[in-house]
Amino acid sequence: MSVKKIIVFILVLAMVGAFFWFDGAQYLSLSLFQQWFAEDPWRAAGIYFALYVAVAALSLPGAAIITLLGGAVFGLWWGVLLVSFASSIGATLSFLVARTLFADTVNKKLGRHLESINRGVERDGAFYLFTLRLIPAVPFVVVNLVFGLTKIKTVTFYWVSQLGMLVGTIVFVNAGAQLGAVEELSAKGILTPQIIGAFVALAIFPFIIRFAIDKYRHYVAYKPYTKPDVFDANLIVIGAGSAGLVSSYIASAVKAKVILIEKHKMGGDCLNTGCVPSKALIRSAKANHLIKHADTFGIENATGTVSLDKVFKRVNQVVSDIEPHDSIERYTKLGVECVKGDATLVSPYGVMVNGKVITAKNIIIASGARPFVPPIQGLDQVDPLTSDTLWSLTDYPKRLLIMGGGPIGCELAQSFQRLGVEVTLVDMAKRLMPREDEDVSEYILECFQQEGVRVLLNQQIVGFEKNEQGVIASLRNGSGQQTVECDRVLVAVGRKANTEGFGLESLGVEVSKQGTIVVDDYMRTRFPNIYACGDVAGPYQFTHTAAHQAWYASVNALFGKLKKFRVDYKVIPWATFTDPEVARVGLSESEAQEKGIEYEVTRYDIDDLDRAIADSDARGFVKVLTPKGGSDRILGCTIVGAHGGELITEFVTAMKHNLGLNKILGTIHIYPTMSEANKYVAGEWKRANVSPWTMKVLERFHRWMR
Repeated sequence: MSVKKIIVFILVLAMVGAFFWFDGAQYLSLSLFQQWFAEDPWRAAGIYFALYVAVAALSLPGAAIITLLGGAVFGLWWGVLLVSFASSIGATLSFLVARTLFADTVNKKLGRHLESINRGVERDGAFYLFTLRLIPAVPFVVVNLVFGLTKIKTVTFYWVSQLGMLVGTIVFVNAGAQLGAVEELSAKGILTPQIIGAFVALAIFPFIIRFAIDKYRHYVAYKPYTKPDVFDANLIVIGAGSAGLVSSYIASAVKAKVILIEKHKMGGDCLNTGCVPSKALIRSAKANHLIKHADTFGIENATGTVSLDKVFKRVNQVVSDIEPHDSIERYTKLGVECVKGDATLVSPYGVMVNGKVITAKNIIIASGARPFVPPIQGLDQVDPLTSDTLWSLTDYPKRLLIMGGGPIGCELAQSFQRLGVEVTLVDMAKRLMPREDEDVSEYILECFQQEGVRVLLNQQIVGFEKNEQGVIASLRNGSGQQTVECDRVLVAVGRKANTEGFGLESLGVEVSKQGTIVVDDYMRTRFPNIYACGDVAGPYQFTHTAAHQAWYASVNALFGKLKKFRVDYKVIPWATFTDPEVARVGLSESEAQEKGIEYEVTRYDIDDLDRAIADSDARGFVKVLTPKGGSDRILGCTIVGAHGGELITEFVTAMKHNLGLNKILGTIHIYPTMSEANKYVAGEWKRANVSPWTMKVLERFHRWMR
């Protein structure tokens, strides 16, 4: 710690200690200040000013009480003058203390938690602070301390704070002035029109300010554009993936006029290049894997030859079979007007498609995402595959290098290995599936290695070369370099939101550092009538969360004038469809540790489950996190095992409806099924949380009964 920090720390500590040692709160007395004021108004004002600055600078409780006290002693206008300058100076000192002592450390350790504040400062600067100062619901002390951790200039912080707090200061001081004018402490003396009016103003002030801020932002956003007198539709939806289809379906179900625009294929990535084809491939790979291990089930001489051409034909046939569910014909029958073409936003109300501008009261952007291809030297020269282009393969590789150890990379690596392709999986991370706990990653790694997948972790690919034998990838880590030879490269390192090329930039719709459209809790962009949902909005890029967000976007767009709904992310499940499957909902152990949440872990190993043994699939475990101390409330659950994506639903339901492990334990589960694993893990929790004293009492009771 620097000398400067040590001096500031000791000074602050001494001042706080002195305040409590000498009982500084005793000076926050109306009668005492009234006495001082009667003796010497200037002396009273000086003491009051210094006391206010000290309380604000040291972030001590009582700012609201001192403000009311100022009005009661000095009256409205003198009180406003004193409070305005004292509070601003004190706030700035508090701001500087936080910046000096904590800014470097906090930004190093918790910088990502301040991203929303820093984005607000970068985006709107002084106006962002000004709005926070206007809203009393945001604590005075919190604003001082948090902004000390940002990069805003001290001078800007001071003048914006003084200006932003002025209106609130007037309202609070006025309330104090009215109380100070009370001549008798009786109902008649207190319940005067002036006092009632002052406290009514105090109560409605936050709502008035929020309304005014919203109106101002609305004015600034829409000022350059002309609102049509009549709209072509109630809702325009851009993108016919999961989010767009659900949005359109909901709008048409409530008889709104909705226009759905899609430039490529209905169904989006999930149907055409994502969930559906990958699961069809996984199924074919599982079939071949079972044939190879048929002797496990008592079946001798079972053989099979993989035809990747037929496997991919089956995959494409599965997509074709599901296409009618998402087709133009189906949605037209539902009442949705489907338009094929490139959409371009020309105003908050208008979208140009096929040379024609169509207008709508509200617009939902559901443009999805695409595979991210990193800028690695030589990668563009080796014609890399992605999850988008993979399904059109006709020349199948014998050796495949997969970049990425996340869900997509893991699912495809295991599938191609099972289909006879020699797979090498490379990732920069230290373990597979880094979003999951370490025991999960290790379990899947062991399964992959047993099946022959070559896994190279903590390796950075620095370049690619092509020769007559195929492709050579150069890898590097802390201990040296190596090369990997393959026939093709499949890139599965993440997805990038589709935000370019359709007018977002010209409208000034904000995009986050992660590349997704910035939306509020109601799925709105900076234009309250333009919404975004699905992969393009984040933070989760799952089909089911896209559909979840779509409900909020469409309902808020159509009925937001009457009632708005905040999107709920409290219970978000997901699954990776490797074999065994990995499914999770809620907290993992690593997340709980990062957030400082104390927890207990209950684990049940599936190799003890009757149905799993009967199926010769006795692998994996169920792991549940509960609060430390014996509560059965479910903080999170991870399932590694066959049908994990199905089994997790019971825990999703329990968490959604606040049901604990006791409820799961008390629910009948059919025997023999995999779902019994959920009951057994609840039983393990119960056994571990029965107190020894209770067991001793029961033992004595039964001994006495004998």
